[in-house]
Amino acid sequence: MDWTKTLLDWYKENKRDFPWRESQDPYQIWLSEIILQQTRVQQGLPYYEKFIKNFPTVFDLAAASEENVLKLWQGLGYYSRARNLHASAQWIVKEHQGNFPQTFKELLLLKGVGDYTASAIASICFEEPQAVVDGNVYRFLARFFGIEMPIDTSGAHKYFKDKATVLMQGVSPNTFNQAMMEFGAIQCTPKLTDCEQCPFAQKCVAYQQGKVNAFPVKIKKVKVKKRYFNYLVIKTPSEQTVVKQRKAKGIWQNLYEFPLIEAASMIEKEELIKQPDFIRWSKFKLISCERVNPKAIKHILTHQHLYIQFWQLELGQEIVESIDYKELKSLPVPVVIQHFIENNYVD
Repeated sequence: MDWTKTLLDWYKENKRDFPWRESQDPYQIWLSEIILQQTRVQQGLPYYEKFIKNFPTVFDLAAASEENVLKLWQGLGYYSRARNLHASAQWIVKEHQGNFPQTFKELLLLKGVGDYTASAIASICFEEPQAVVDGNVYRFLARFFGIEMPIDTSGAHKYFKDKATVLMQGVSPNTFNQAMMEFGAIQCTPKLTDCEQCPFAQKCVAYQQGKVNAFPVKIKKVKVKKRYFNYLVIKTPSEQTVVKQRKAKGIWQNLYEFPLIEAASMIEKEELIKQPDFIRWSKFKLISCERVNPKAIKHILTHQHLYIQFWQLELGQEIVESIDYKELKSLPVPVVIQHFIENNYVD
């Protein structure tokens, strides 16, 4: 079989329509690729449309405040992507007068852009023969060729990229890369694979050996850390509350949150009120402290599982740094806090 022709024929018949596929503008392709990193298309599409509407050019994105960018990103997760996106836009405008990098090597200079994203932009916008390798490509190639090299080991990325580069020869890098990603996204999927309808089935090693679910091979297990968050939702006599910007590096950096007490395990009220950070608030004429959610909210991140409790503290006096509850709607907050606010306080 002509492997590459089979792939491109399939793509011609099955490719989905997305707004970024109507353009070869590197700004739009870059934006779509950053948004879709570790994000399903169905979830990322509304965010792409919001960003294009609010920041139609790299100049608009660069001129925005980081707080505004984070607010638009709210709910998408992996907030470092938004911060890197904003920083890169400012760098392009300041250092390159808004002219987008046009080669793979130059694209790698952008904050938050690695081999995959640089390859995608360089090939789609400028037809540079750089093969993309993402989870979809790993899975497709590993299954078809029966590649047992673990994809999370040293040398795996180069091996798969070299393999894809050979298959790309003689055709448009733009079309080839998009076909590869699309095939893995809607045909050669992680689970419930429709192998009987696959045009590669007769030559696919994994399918012929009945080992589709065994590929791609991974050897490293992700260590999951459990963390226990207790948010103090302050309520003053005039319906004011308190939020703080999370400055520490890590999850939710620069987002706003209620005062937080992190514990080593799940705690009850008796233990919470003994915490030094709780005692500070109790000095403001504490009237009551009640847990809002009867059961801890489990919020799953890639390497962390958060168990979150919200405690409402009713105080008998005002606080200088407090804000009106309605102001919470304008601030970028983690999605779990966004849901809490929407369900409890903001009209």
